[in-house]
Amino acid sequence: MARLALFDLDNTLLAGDSDHSWGEWLCQRGLVDAGEYQARNDAFYADYQAGTLDVFAYQAFTQAILGRNSLEQLATWHRQFMEEVIEPIILPRGEALLAEHRAAGDRLVIITATNRFVTGPIAERLGVETLIATECEMRDGLYTGRTFDVPCFQGGKVTRLQRWLQETGMGLEDSYFYSDSRNDLPLLEVVAHPVAVDPDEVLRATAQARGWPVLSLRD
Repeated sequence: MARLALFDLDNTLLAGDSDHSWGEWLCQRGLVDAGEYQARNDAFYADYQAGTLDVFAYQAFTQAILGRNSLEQLATWHRQFMEEVIEPIILPRGEALLAEHRAAGDRLVIITATNRFVTGPIAERLGVETLIATECEMRDGLYTGRTFDVPCFQGGKVTRLQRWLQETGMGLEDSYFYSDSRNDLPLLEVVAHPVAVDPDEVLRATAQARGWPVLSLRD
């Protein structure tokens, strides 16, 4: 059976955070009230970095714009966002790591707290077919602006992954997970090969204490 190679996205395969960057891009384009939105976006991001994010409050904030616009408009904006913001922060070493696992016959999965609207096209660009992300509710073919299901964050990543494993019949034997964040410690602790990638201070200290590999995908 193929090994499982799990990858966090933001600040792991990307040299930045796609969720926070999406909010910044909306502000720069004048698509939201820049003053208020930027302040809240930055505050939520600081909470995320500190490991104290209220994920439900954040999803209500970041997904609200999805419920106010058509799929066509959102798709146009996302294409521009990909070109202007995401392409420049895709890490070549990250792509090389994906290619290494792909060549070994491993099953590649991106597992991210960022919502599927933001991350779906990024996973496709990286050639990773399986994406486990925080979900965006849709009704009658339109976004409602709300999330549903268990957010793919902290312990929720483990919950969502376990469900996917049950659905696919795969297991965590000899599995890998690459992440930069303290928020991913619950998942790092259950895989066979946890790897800290350009980690924050808490994850770096934990990795060093437990003998986990620490690597950098930055130039």
